[in-house]
Amino acid sequence: MAHPAQIRIPATYMRGGTSKGVFFRLQDLPASCQQPGAARDRLFLRVIGSPDPYAAHIDGMGGATSSTSKCVILSKSSVPDHDVDYLYGQVAIDKPFVDWSGNCGNLSTAAGAFALHAGLVDPARIPDNGVCVVRIWQANIRKTIIAHVPVSQGQVQESGDFELDGVTFPAAEIVLDFLDPSDDEGDGAAMFPTGNLVDELDVPGLGKLQATLITAGIPTVFVNAADIGYTGTELREQINTDPAALQRFEAIRVAGALRMGLIKTPEEAATRQHTPKIAFVAPPASYGASSGKTIAAADIDLLVRALSMGKLHHAMMGTCAVAIGTAAAIPGTLVNLAAGGGARDAVRFGHPSGTLRVGAAARLVDGSWTVSKASMSRSARILMEGWVRVPGDTC
Repeated sequence: MAHPAQIRIPATYMRGGTSKGVFFRLQDLPASCQQPGAARDRLFLRVIGSPDPYAAHIDGMGGATSSTSKCVILSKSSVPDHDVDYLYGQVAIDKPFVDWSGNCGNLSTAAGAFALHAGLVDPARIPDNGVCVVRIWQANIRKTIIAHVPVSQGQVQESGDFELDGVTFPAAEIVLDFLDPSDDEGDGAAMFPTGNLVDELDVPGLGKLQATLITAGIPTVFVNAADIGYTGTELREQINTDPAALQRFEAIRVAGALRMGLIKTPEEAATRQHTPKIAFVAPPASYGASSGKTIAAADIDLLVRALSMGKLHHAMMGTCAVAIGTAAAIPGTLVNLAAGGGARDAVRFGHPSGTLRVGAAARLVDGSWTVSKASMSRSARILMEGWVRVPGDTC
């Protein structure tokens, strides 16, 4: 039986923040994959190497973690006053499923850099030396992200002295601004879908839990670490090697998704793995990060641990950091209370790999909270570029 030859597709493998993904220009995809649908999903699954019952991604570009099982499409923007449209797919590891329900904040950094590398930004807007402001339309969640990308001799400057916990080597700093990051469309109640800063979730097997449910950056369910038997200093292995713990976190996530109106039945959660995120918070405490570095309680405002695609993240998702910064800026949320309460426009939180600072501008307008911008620093660089190959019958 004859088998079709492999096809090759121009692609770039990039790190953005603490994530990695395979980046494509829309125009370079096979014709059948230039529109949303089954063909595009099949392509991304095959590129990453999913579904993989061995959870190793040996036959693909994925890294068998939620941080490394990602694909991105960029194109010149269809939205006025933007440079590029950025579409993100979170590829499941062990299931034939691509989740398009949210953004990747870490890869938003790489999206800004890739827009320049790929020739998608008007050359007249790129300085010979300095900072290029790349205006990104995040197509999954229909929001604007501004990436401040350093440029040297007309090209993206990738090397530098900026250090990011969770990334081994220093690189050039890219500042990201997430504009109007909540889902509110001018109605602050949608930032808090229930209208409450703190809700009480009835979680099967766990009982009643206090939770802050917020949609800034990405829909996120925050609970207190102490309420579920943790300190907030846990590292990846302590959670991810405990199947019972992972089941409890999924139960909390499902309960939060139902209360937020993201799903109508618990069964729907299986088809919405990327959102909402589940995170637990605690007041500052000293701990040893996964690198072996000691994080002092005096150097952070609070502790946060977050799960992505059913596993504890090795550092912090960028979109979840936006949710953390926004919730911390609003007095009375569990995140704000863990940080000591009161008004604040930035927090530095401890995560498994170290610390991260995120700022947010939140204000109370006519009785509802709004946030105009959340900001953080990341870095990005190209790891490999050329073509990715897939069997010819993939799409």
